[in-house]
Amino acid sequence: MIVALTGGTGGAKFVEGLRQVVPARELTLVVNTGDDLRWWGLHVSPDLDSITYALAGLLSKERGWGVKGDTFFCLQAMGELGQPIWFHVGDRDLAIHLLRSKLLAQGKTLSQATMEIAGKLGVQARILPMSDSRVETRVNTSIGELSFQEYFVERWYQDPVKSVRFDGAEHAQPAPGVTEAILSASAVLIAPSNPITSIGPILAVPGIRAALAQTRASVVAISPIIGAAAVSGPAGILMAAQGLPVSIAGLAQCYQDFLDIVVADTSEAEAARQLNASGVRVHCADIIMRTADDKAKLAQTALTLLGEASAAGIAGNRS
Repeated sequence: MIVALTGGTGGAKFVEGLRQVVPARELTLVVNTGDDLRWWGLHVSPDLDSITYALAGLLSKERGWGVKGDTFFCLQAMGELGQPIWFHVGDRDLAIHLLRSKLLAQGKTLSQATMEIAGKLGVQARILPMSDSRVETRVNTSIGELSFQEYFVERWYQDPVKSVRFDGAEHAQPAPGVTEAILSASAVLIAPSNPITSIGPILAVPGIRAALAQTRASVVAISPIIGAAAVSGPAGILMAAQGLPVSIAGLAQCYQDFLDIVVADTSEAEAARQLNASGVRVHCADIIMRTADDKAKLAQTALTLLGEASAAGIAGNRS
């Protein structure tokens, strides 16, 4: 079984690649829920939805989120009724939020609701929220503390950031099956997601980081950073706010207690050489995912590295 920790648009693209090269039933996705929000009275799980759509072949390639070919008539009508519309929800996307909210109101957990929704969309891979407990990513900015969606979507991540925290994480528990999947995995992948606000909330849930350090599987992280900038989004800004170098070295620092290999961009040869010299294994590849072939090729590269690391007995020798 291959386990991938994922979230955000980069994570969804990478999962689209995995979908092409790994049998669905061999995949377990542990997904960030720190971005979840209440919107129009509904429970919205943006990363769970993006990963589900990616695996179902429904993800919008133009936007990188939401359902391809979706319409936005409800959004328009809500705006005409004077309701907030800064968080864009498509009509087909809205149906998923309605169903999830109904299932949660019936007493089902987020894990159970996610499984039911994935099944209805024909997804055979296993999708696990990081926790059934509420964990909310909070961004401390120059205008005060914001939810991640307020910072990222409503305000277009323009506000200077002081720090990031994960409210409720200290009291949360991993969702059923999360730590067991990591500990029993044949390979673990960290998607090219924002290490602070897409992977960070997952690692903040007690027990998950320890499971990654204990697993006998090799752990490969694909970088979302090229040079001193993020491929997209505010990953660089948020890494700097947390006191981390905006580089592949900073990424390795985020994951240092469980990481075996970093996949960096081909343009990072010198940075890779320096990081290799410090004891972190780095492999250079083309990490920009423009096409379906790009996504599949990157996923296959990561899987090949995992196989080589496992054969060499690298996993389990982490410092």
